[in-house]
Amino acid sequence: MKKRVLFYSIMMVAIFSLQSCVTNYVVSSPTTYQNEYKSNAKLASIDNKKLEVAKSQLMSSFASEKVAAARSVENAAKNEEIAKTVRFTKKIDDILTEAETYLGTPYRFGGMTRNGIDCSAFVLSVFGAATGMQLPRVAAAQAMEGERIEKADLQKGDLIFFAHRGGNRISHVGIVEGVSADGEITFIHAATSRGVMVSSLNDSYWGPKFKLAKRVFSQETFDSNFARN
Repeated sequence: MKKRVLFYSIMMVAIFSLQSCVTNYVVSSPTTYQNEYKSNAKLASIDNKKLEVAKSQLMSSFASEKVAAARSVENAAKNEEIAKTVRFTKKIDDILTEAETYLGTPYRFGGMTRNGIDCSAFVLSVFGAATGMQLPRVAAAQAMEGERIEKADLQKGDLIFFAHRGGNRISHVGIVEGVSADGEITFIHAATSRGVMVSSLNDSYWGPKFKLAKRVFSQETFDSNFARN
């Protein structure tokens, strides 16, 4: 009888112990997995945020480089245009510098040298020496060259034509030497009375005889033929 009671006691203890172990296993195991899941989810969230930040920084870097490249190209284009304008202005100055070397040269109809020169020969000689251009020999033919310019738009180096014998027949030409702030236009020409000199379109003699103006040497002409030199 005692043996049987002892056997039952041992069996009950074993059953309770096993139940306790199972209970501990079942309860503790899901808690561990849940904690690991939460930890992994948190790490994944952090990694995604870092990835988004990195992507944003990369895109911002690309955008900045693109803007910088565009500005560099734009600045290069502007600098080139400025350089072209400077070179063109220098060439106009060369024309006028050459023209001024003739100041005081006597007028001679049909003359083409510094010993005596007429108005159209003076113009073609100046432009030929300063730019290499070959203009026609007579004023009327020179008036057919280039682009017609309004009086209000005249610039240094433009040609101005006159009919000083009445009517509309072109018989005289000069080179615009300057345009003042108040609009006065001065020109250098070979006048029959005093040879190569500077006159004003405000002059009571030349003003009424003015007929038209031409630009035979423009920025476009310079870019096409001289900018590469």
